[in-house]
Amino acid sequence: MFIIRWEFVVVQHVLVAPDKFKGSLTAAEVCSRVSAGLGVPTVELPVADGGDGTVDAAVACGFDRITIEVTGPTGERVPASYAWQPAGTAVVELAEASGLRRLPGECEPLTATSYGTGELIADAVRRGAKRVVLGLGGSACTDGGAGLAQALGARLLDGDGRDLPRGGATLKELARIDLSGFLDVSGVEFVVASDVDNPLLGPHGAAAVYGPQKGATPDDVKTLEAALARLAAVATATHGLMGAVEHDDVVRAMGVAGAPGAGAAGGVGFAALAFLHAEIRPGIDYLLDLLGFGELVQGARLVITGEGSLDEQSLRGKAPVGVAQAAARAGVPVVAVCGRRTLSDDELRAAGIEAAYALTDLEPDPARCMAEAGPLLERLATRLAADRHLEGNG
Repeated sequence: MFIIRWEFVVVQHVLVAPDKFKGSLTAAEVCSRVSAGLGVPTVELPVADGGDGTVDAAVACGFDRITIEVTGPTGERVPASYAWQPAGTAVVELAEASGLRRLPGECEPLTATSYGTGELIADAVRRGAKRVVLGLGGSACTDGGAGLAQALGARLLDGDGRDLPRGGATLKELARIDLSGFLDVSGVEFVVASDVDNPLLGPHGAAAVYGPQKGATPDDVKTLEAALARLAAVATATHGLMGAVEHDDVVRAMGVAGAPGAGAAGGVGFAALAFLHAEIRPGIDYLLDLLGFGELVQGARLVITGEGSLDEQSLRGKAPVGVAQAAARAGVPVVAVCGRRTLSDDELRAAGIEAAYALTDLEPDPARCMAEAGPLLERLATRLAADRHLEGNG
């Protein structure tokens, strides 16, 4: 049983279940502002899709926040948090330790590491975790999860038996993986919450698709592609890795490197499959279950969801559409709030959202929308209430 803030559900309540407004409001702050503007009984459930804000959403729903010092993507020590439920569930967000927001300066695509994410996982396992949920998104690295594996005790060795430096580019020198000192994770269930279905390699892989977003030049992409291919080849030949990943027919058929999601977060999806034998699950769907959406939506007359921008990306596994689909299964109508929107009314309705209210409807200036997002959102919620959406199923 997961701890949530609400010990009971008010019949015919409004369930407020938004993601963050990136750059202005956390999901919990969105909940608070919407509830204040509505002026009716609400149940608040901040949500996330596995990317930035996942730990914050879990903490807002009753998980404890554990903060430790870890290795950032460029090697500096940084504070990073994960969410902890005392019964043994940990929610680890890659962006907390290895995300773009942890870069002290410019991107370093060839040397950035996921080591800090592995340190978070190790701390959770040593704390007694029985289940670790790993949210992928906002990664600063393209190292195939090699750093994560190194933090858990894997030794990545060159032809002379020397440990490789951290980072993606050095993997081209990988000759052998030594797992003799790998952390004991037997009995721990690992779930990757991600909606990215890219494989590790090829034109749709981690380096080709996401490398340029992290500062990689065309030559860097070629270097990283070759390095990730080397990692996949050596891992495939390493006893105790690939052979244990047998729970998924797709993984068995395509191999771990070709599995959907292996290319997520610069290839951390690959490491999660190969080293942790993780299961990859759709991010928003899994996290809604984890945070108790199914229980809280019962008896609701309306669900209000949202995120900073309702656009084409929202239709590809983002939180608002996931919330709308889950609410539809419960027969509860959905409206959305957002900073801006580019989706048409027809596109919204096809996604299960009856109407959307944008801050830009009240304030056309994007800079002022960001700076005054809280008060504007309260006004927007008041307008939503005046439009009789609160009649919902009642």
